[in-house]
Amino acid sequence: MDFDALFHRLYPSLFRYLNRLTGDIDVAEDIAQEAFVRLLAQDLPDAEARPWLFAVATNLVRDRARKQERRQRLLKAEPVLPTASPRPDEAVERREQIERVRAALGRLAPRDQQLLLMREEGFTYEEMARTVGVAPSSVGTLIARALRRFAGAYAQEAGNDPRQ
Repeated sequence: MDFDALFHRLYPSLFRYLNRLTGDIDVAEDIAQEAFVRLLAQDLPDAEARPWLFAVATNLVRDRARKQERRQRLLKAEPVLPTASPRPDEAVERREQIERVRAALGRLAPRDQQLLLMREEGFTYEEMARTVGVAPSSVGTLIARALRRFAGAYAQEAGNDPRQ
């Protein structure tokens, strides 16, 4: 299948179809592109490409409509209310705290940093063990040690180091 020739031949009519179906030029372009990306993974004769593309594009439009309906239902059930902006002093304090955390992390060994950040992202012990190259049974101990080191480094950054 000559994908470039197929694209140049079928894109205009697919785009027009989707634009009429959705009423939104941007959505029509996005869905047409997605349909062609999916076509790349197919091994279809040229004669079957057009009906396949239009069917896939139509399903993508339907999926998008279902997602929007679901999103609207969720927003009606639990509306997102604007949050109050933090006071300037709270914003400065938050930035300073973030800087102290980053500085404390920077004092740790790379493996300690990696384990703590992976833990924060919800990785399992098995995933962490594979990533850093240790036995899964040692991950808990390594994390506990990394947390102790982090607490000490953070205390130093915050100026609360009892050793000073």
